[in-house]
Amino acid sequence: SLMTGMEVELLLVEDNENDVELTVRALRRENLCNQIQVARDGEEALDFLFCRGSFAGRQNGHPRLILLDLKLPKVDGLEVLRVIKSDPHTASIPVVMLTSSTHEQDLVRSYQLGVNSYLRKPVDFDEFHVMVKQLGLYWLVVNRQPPVTEHS
Repeated sequence: SLMTGMEVELLLVEDNENDVELTVRALRRENLCNQIQVARDGEEALDFLFCRGSFAGRQNGHPRLILLDLKLPKVDGLEVLRVIKSDPHTASIPVVMLTSSTHEQDLVRSYQLGVNSYLRKPVDFDEFHVMVKQLGLYWLVVNRQPPVTEHS
């Protein structure tokens, strides 16, 4: 289909403008990702994934990777993760949780809910860039995903 070039490769769920900027810039600089959709809160992320609300008319298609911040307005990251992993249509999308949190229970809960990877955000800009680059290389280039089954 003609839409293939427009498929969203990455859904970035992040309310911190600075982190959004850094992540997008790092991925673009390394040419790892063209189509990035940013959701500023958990509700917007779920609307995008399930094609509802302001995304009701969008072409169905899942991102290849979801970068999910833990602390989000409206619906928090753990709840977004729970919904994604409990719905058969979205459960196979890799979700990487990014957080500034040092709470062990967040880590444990994330893995209980089926997170694919859990990373602490480095404070240092260069470290952040390196982390995003490695993330993109692994999940968007190296990692093999199950074939997509379209649903109506």
